[in-house]
Amino acid sequence: MKIVISDKKKKDIFVSLFQILKNCSSLINIKFEKNLLHIQGMDKSHICLFDSKIHSKWFNTYEINDNNIHLSFDSNVFYSIISTKSDSQDLIIKMEDDNDDILHIHFIPQEKDCKKGDFKKFFKMPLTEYEYQEMVIPLVEYDADFSLSSKQITEMFTQLNNFGNDIIIQCSEEDICLTTNGITGEMRVDLPIDDLTSYTVVEGEKIILTYSLSYINKMCITNKLSNEIDFSLSNNSPMKISYDLGEDSLLQFYIAPKINE
Repeated sequence: MKIVISDKKKKDIFVSLFQILKNCSSLINIKFEKNLLHIQGMDKSHICLFDSKIHSKWFNTYEINDNNIHLSFDSNVFYSIISTKSDSQDLIIKMEDDNDDILHIHFIPQEKDCKKGDFKKFFKMPLTEYEYQEMVIPLVEYDADFSLSSKQITEMFTQLNNFGNDIIIQCSEEDICLTTNGITGEMRVDLPIDDLTSYTVVEGEKIILTYSLSYINKMCITNKLSNEIDFSLSNNSPMKISYDLGEDSLLQFYIAPKINE
C-alpha cells in the first residue's frame, strides 16, 4: 500500500482533516478500497459521527495491493507526524508487505523545489487494534440546507463558544438565527438570506434545534478544508455538516441535537 500527496493545497487539506478528526476520536480507522480512502468513526459519547471519502484520483499516487485494507492508529500521533510537512516535500504514506504492524510516513523533497536544508524525514508509526463496526448512513431529505464561507463560520463559532455551551439554531424562510447564552451573557447572530452562498428551506417550515456548541466548534475549527461549509438540518434527524474536498471527495459530520426536557 502506498499513497503520495505532492500538491501543497492538498497536503494542507490532509493535515487539516486530521486536525479535526483527532478532536473527535483518539483512534482512527481507515479503509483503503480500490478507488477510495474511507474514514469513519464516532466520538466517545456517540454524539458525533464523522465520515470522509477521498477518491483515489485526489492523490498523486494511490496504490493498493489488496482490496479493503483496514488500518487503525492513534490520531494524535498521526497528526503530529504529518503536520511536520513542508511545502516542497512529497508526503508519502506506505506499508511494507512483510510488516503490517507499522505505517511508514516519509517526507521527500521534490527535486524541482528542493532547497538547502530541506531534509528528508522518515517516520515509523505503530498500528493499533481497534474494532469499529462501519455504519450505513441513510439518505435524508433535509428541511433546510445552507452554505456559508468557512472563514466566516470558523470565526463566528469561535466567538459564540465564548458565551455558552449550547447553541440554538432557528431556520425560517426569512432568516437563520444562532443563539447561545451562559453566565457571561448572551450572543445572537442573525444570518440574512442574502449573505448566504445558498439557502433552501421547506415552505412554511420552522426549525428550532439545540446542539452542543463545543462539538460544532470542533468540526469548524479550520477554514483550510474548503472555501465553504454546508449545513443540513431537520427536526427529526442529526445535523449534517459537509466539506467539499474537491475531486469527488468530502468530509461529513453528523451531530445529534440535544433533547429539551
